[in-house]
Amino acid sequence: MKFKILLALIFVNLAQAQKLYFPQTAVTDSLILEKQMPALASQVIPLLQSEKNKPKNDVDLSDALFRLQIVTKDYKKSLITLSENRNQFADHNMAGYRFLGYELYSMAKLAEAERKISFPKALQAAFNKKYESLPDKLIPRIGLAVDGNVIESRKQLKKALEKQKGKDSIDYRSALALCKSYLNYKTYSGIKPQVMQLLASKDQEKFIMETKDLKTKNGNTLTITIVRKKENKSPLPVIFTSNIYAGPIDDFFGKRAAVYNYVGAVVNTRGKRNSNDENDPFEHESQDIYEVIDWVSKQPWSNGKVGMIGGSYLGFSQWAAVKKLHPALKTIVPQVAVGIGIDYPAQNNIFMSYMLQWIQYVTNNKFTDEADFANAAKWDSINTKWYKSGKAFRSLDTISGKPSKIFQRWLDHPGYDQYWQKMVPYKEDFSKINIPILTTTGYYDDDQIGALYYFKKHHQYNKNANHYLVIGPYNHGGAQSFGFTYLNGNPIDPVARISIDDLAFSWFDYILKDGKKPDILKDKINFQVMNTNTWKHVPDLGKMHTSTLKFYLQDRKNAASVFNKPGTPNFTTQTADLKNRDQKDIYYKISKKDSIKMTGSLAFESEVLDKDMIISGNLTGVFNVSINKKDFDTDTSLYQVQPDGKSFLLSTHIVRASYAKNNEVRQLLKPGAMEQIPVDNSYFISKKIEKGSKLLLLVGVNKNPNWQINYGTGKDVSDETVQDAGEPLEIKWYNDSYVEIPVYKD
Repeated sequence: MKFKILLALIFVNLAQAQKLYFPQTAVTDSLILEKQMPALASQVIPLLQSEKNKPKNDVDLSDALFRLQIVTKDYKKSLITLSENRNQFADHNMAGYRFLGYELYSMAKLAEAERKISFPKALQAAFNKKYESLPDKLIPRIGLAVDGNVIESRKQLKKALEKQKGKDSIDYRSALALCKSYLNYKTYSGIKPQVMQLLASKDQEKFIMETKDLKTKNGNTLTITIVRKKENKSPLPVIFTSNIYAGPIDDFFGKRAAVYNYVGAVVNTRGKRNSNDENDPFEHESQDIYEVIDWVSKQPWSNGKVGMIGGSYLGFSQWAAVKKLHPALKTIVPQVAVGIGIDYPAQNNIFMSYMLQWIQYVTNNKFTDEADFANAAKWDSINTKWYKSGKAFRSLDTISGKPSKIFQRWLDHPGYDQYWQKMVPYKEDFSKINIPILTTTGYYDDDQIGALYYFKKHHQYNKNANHYLVIGPYNHGGAQSFGFTYLNGNPIDPVARISIDDLAFSWFDYILKDGKKPDILKDKINFQVMNTNTWKHVPDLGKMHTSTLKFYLQDRKNAASVFNKPGTPNFTTQTADLKNRDQKDIYYKISKKDSIKMTGSLAFESEVLDKDMIISGNLTGVFNVSINKKDFDTDTSLYQVQPDGKSFLLSTHIVRASYAKNNEVRQLLKPGAMEQIPVDNSYFISKKIEKGSKLLLLVGVNKNPNWQINYGTGKDVSDETVQDAGEPLEIKWYNDSYVEIPVYKD
């Protein structure tokens, strides 16, 4: 009896401390591991569902739950949870099928036990059943959904187990991570070889797929993949993509075009796949794409019409293509397009640390280095090491252990000069672009600034530009694929959950096959107003708002409203020690429920809004400042403080002050003098702000491991070091400075 009581007390104490039993022998003995993992997952499930550990939204909860249920071998429950999880996504796309590998594994394990058949037979039956149930438009996504990295998942499992050496218990977070890494390895090592064979067999039945090398006039080699649906015998328009991310994604892009009844053609950039040429991202796209389009348009399976599609770098490629427009190129659909030199590798002339991670991602081998790119801990460590060292930003590649000529070359061009200008249309080049264009981006798209730069310049220089924009509550992935139900933990409106694929190919049908214009394109600008479940349609970006509201940088202790121009000139002084690398983060406490990091910023809070307001457009304005140095990088964020005490990020803006007036020519500030810094190129948003909310504006200095550090000497910022910091940066933010908030009224 005493022994049972003792065991109960031990269990209670372990549970209270969230320490779970897991014998150290499981680390080194695979048989013991197999026996212990279901028991461990069974202990984790109630903790996952507890108030303390429960994820913020249902998607994250069901995501973790179905994985744990598979580890416990409760395959029936896991399939139910997976089905519920899928319903959290739009039902017209593959979003909910990104867990297809786990679903096939559960289906096969269940059939293996119930029908007493071998796992390979059960897996084949499960695959065939699932394949036949999917609509044609989802077939291309199967390969991506089941292409788990077995080698990397084994490494992650080994790493998780090594943390448990010499221990007989495991904390909740580590247990959850261990269960996930164990499941990844079990699933993909168990299904991938066979499923990929089964898929290849299905592809052979449905498609004609070929890969060949093309030689350019300059002697460069480019690898191209062509995909056609077997049932389509006549020549068709070609949907073409120029892709630096060589790999399985090539087949996806090709098959996607084919299932929409086009020919899919995907070319890899120089240095990728079979090409032994120098890999210089962005630099040769315009020249190479012209030649590839010329070849594609003359093939027997082509009817001579070509359209282009793709997101991010692939969106940039389309703008490179229209720098020198081939007659066969009839339309482009740039999605979340990188604005080279505009928002990447520098945003508003501030270089980002991420650029080095991306360079290595696309240049480490002939395909993409997925494991290195996904190693967030490694890159955080590299960026932090640089930040702590105080060395020049130019040394970041050396600190990473892999010097990069590309990284150094980019840093040699801090202004938007001819190096960047030659890659895409520039000024009057836009006036010659007379083909129809459909741009998609999102309020939380990392490349929104670039996507809208092209849109704005096209309309500025070509008054008859046939160029449409669709923008909504999407991130970088969502605006080139589909609208997730949740974004940043918040649900998006049902009307926003559209299939970007369907929209794009409806556009191609409209332009290349004389079809109907997509219903959503009621005007040149088509934007979803968050929190209203409606789309709005206006002729230009300026019409996204009907008025503006100036938010002044003044403390409400000295003013009745931040929205009224201050009567008495004043300023708020901010001091930033650019030498300090151990500064503790500071948070602005909104409520018991939420706080916002405001390290390096000043906070200005509005009064409570007495009526609903729709903020629609992007922040503009002017900062009147004086500083004791020649330059600094501003950092601005606008938040909604909701009536429930939670924050909602509305828009951000960063800029190098010396480039704020002209991104091509640096104009240093005069220490001690009053200077005006225009606010422009901030992120667009459209959202109804409920009555009872407040607006919170953070303004300050951009200084963290994710970006260059501008020490204000006036030298090339990439070459400045902590020795250049000198005295702390002192900024006087004058109270007649303001951010202009765009407001929409019907």
